[in-house]
Amino acid sequence: MSQKNIIVAGGGGFIGGHLVGALLEQGHTVRSVDRKGFDDWYQVHEGADNVVADLQGLDACMAACDGMDECYQLAADMGGMGFIENNKALCMLSVLINTHMVLAAKEKGLSSFFYSSSACVYNADKQVNEDVIPLKEADAYPAMPEDGYGWEKLFSERMCRHFREDFNLRCRVARYHNVYGPHGTWEGGREKAPAAIIRKVITAKHTGDHTIEIWGDGKQTRSFMYIDDCLKGSQDIMHSDILEPINLGSNELTTINGLVDIVEEIAGIKLERSYKLDAPKGVNGRNSDNTMIMDELGWEPGIKLRDGMERTYRWIHDEYMAKYGG
Repeated sequence: MSQKNIIVAGGGGFIGGHLVGALLEQGHTVRSVDRKGFDDWYQVHEGADNVVADLQGLDACMAACDGMDECYQLAADMGGMGFIENNKALCMLSVLINTHMVLAAKEKGLSSFFYSSSACVYNADKQVNEDVIPLKEADAYPAMPEDGYGWEKLFSERMCRHFREDFNLRCRVARYHNVYGPHGTWEGGREKAPAAIIRKVITAKHTGDHTIEIWGDGKQTRSFMYIDDCLKGSQDIMHSDILEPINLGSNELTTINGLVDIVEEIAGIKLERSYKLDAPKGVNGRNSDNTMIMDELGWEPGIKLRDGMERTYRWIHDEYMAKYGG
């Protein structure tokens, strides 16, 4: 792979921080852009051109794309289900970032544009049962995505399609399914289920209060993709000939209760469970159908859920103890 000038929009975020590191290791010149101050970036890589800028504005996007060859557009105002369900307007405003970034990519003559979409684009009627049929790419239509966040993602997918068709901008779109791993949000309200459960288990073990609150009835089913698999799949899709949005996720299905079981085993503890039935819990069932990506790219997840959760547990445990262990 030849050396390129690559911008990672949202480089101060969880996935973006990991991606910047991977691209630098591969020998690319990387510009990492995020609106948060450096102290709030999950990872700051000294080898990158690190820029603080609000990419909701077109001028900022034009400056960010200047001199670049490729763009990975990961920037978004988002979080776990608790954040998504309670901040629909903020999630929708991310459409400004997507619109201005793809426009800037066209105007600045970038060769390729990658957009990170989400499994939240899928029709809710196909996700009402825990025993879910894995979601194929065609299941996004007829459209009934997650309100707010899902609509913004689906709209931006279509925008990428039309920029490809009308302006010949090489756009690639991946639908992420629940990415997790170290160097991510684990407290504060934006964390996703794996990190939230790990934090709760660590807290219970550390404080001696051996109880855990679970959002929903714990029977919801999900698949979770470890960050290393996400990075490999994203780059494979970026350099592929796949024109339509494609699933990028694990098909290793588990319940939320099952996820708690895994973390309890890692921690060496059993907790009394209480279920907050009125808490945001998302759809009842969601899993990734990986037929297309396997057929097209030969990609499949390499990290089993148990192994990825243990790696994530160790990192969050160290972060927790550094903050609360004294």
